[in-house]
Amino acid sequence: MNKNNDVVSSFIYGVASSAFQIEGATAIDGRVDSIWDTFCQKEGAILNGDNADVTCDYYHLWERDLELLKNLGVDAYRFSIAWPRVVTSLDGDVNNEGLDFYQQIIDRLHYYSIKPYVTLYHWDLPQYLEDQGGWLNRDVVTAFVYYASVVSDYFGDQVASYATLNEPWCSAMLGYLHGIHAPGFQNRRQALQVGHHLLLAHGKAMPVLRQNAPNASHGIVLNLSPYDAGSDKQDDVLAAKLADEENNQWFLQPLLEAKYPQVIIDKYPECMPKMRAGDMEAITAPLDFIGINYYTRQRIFCDESNDVFGYRSEIPEDSEVTAMGWEVYPEGLFNLISELNERYQLPPLLITENGMAADDEYDEVQINDSVRVSYLREHLYVVKRLIEKGIDLRGYFAWSLMDNFEWAEGFDKRFGLYYVDYETQERIPKLSAYFYKDYIEKTKGQ
Repeated sequence: MNKNNDVVSSFIYGVASSAFQIEGATAIDGRVDSIWDTFCQKEGAILNGDNADVTCDYYHLWERDLELLKNLGVDAYRFSIAWPRVVTSLDGDVNNEGLDFYQQIIDRLHYYSIKPYVTLYHWDLPQYLEDQGGWLNRDVVTAFVYYASVVSDYFGDQVASYATLNEPWCSAMLGYLHGIHAPGFQNRRQALQVGHHLLLAHGKAMPVLRQNAPNASHGIVLNLSPYDAGSDKQDDVLAAKLADEENNQWFLQPLLEAKYPQVIIDKYPECMPKMRAGDMEAITAPLDFIGINYYTRQRIFCDESNDVFGYRSEIPEDSEVTAMGWEVYPEGLFNLISELNERYQLPPLLITENGMAADDEYDEVQINDSVRVSYLREHLYVVKRLIEKGIDLRGYFAWSLMDNFEWAEGFDKRFGLYYVDYETQERIPKLSAYFYKDYIEKTKGQ
């Protein structure tokens, strides 16, 4: 068998979800509040005043939803474990009902020959930790390592892959600089300190994960976008460089080179995180993979009137955009990974999220989300090109399995391959679900 066929046979196709966005059942079977339960109660924080108390009710409907995975023919299912469902107090009390819930999911996935890809932290920090300062308090690192040890000791190699964190940029920047995600602060110094504690928690958890699950793969998931200069003007080029270093490299460079980007240190010296000896060495714990969540690119212009960033992002006129207002730009994925491959010695890569929000409507016959089909097809073609280029890219996960609670956007935005009627909890396959199923079948049949 030639190398290309080897790649095709071993390449992982999957779909992704996260606990808070789909599970519901927020106050039963021992689960305690997370920062997102609290944030949802804040007036004006969530569009339409929505909350995730029920959302897709996956907690009760998981068997039906895992059948959707089986029908799609995916190789893997990327899902998160809810920290507040597992460790329920500052004293480290472990909730066996929470662990049992995920055990039955993992068992069913094995029965279907679908690999479990677990994310330990997808933003749902227990509120009892937030009450102690949350990610601003260095003690949260110890709490996360304990949580990671509980989960990995319980499930071990039943899980094919553990990701410590999902999108630490969102936790730090959206939660502490932009203020649009929980806990909703706006302070760059706090954001960079939180970012450091997140990366430190990741690094210190990695040896524990390896010990408890020696045959699983272990890594981290980052949301990355290319930051392209909007023109050839020097100011715009420098602004794009700054944006890339602040948003991409601030989280990637420490993992791979044990240092933060110098340009950001120079620009915001008063905002640099407090750290201790050994922190950077811990952060650079060896990685089996980096997951990349890719949705769009940013086109950057210098803007000195923006006193927070000094730049702005603009979408080119006449560009196709998603329901989130994000530019559809598949070539950005190719450029992003190609440039990272030139800059760093990368571990193997996964595309751990890729998808789009669309204005899906169910007309009692079908959901013709042809725009999503086109989006997925074009990005899957880029994946193929990257592999042909020699990039060690080992998997692709569509976001997401089904429509769900989309954080600050509530239920207004739909990303799913399956449409969710939130009143009846019916799941209806969209055209994109049929496309993805056929694509996997044809690709694996080569």
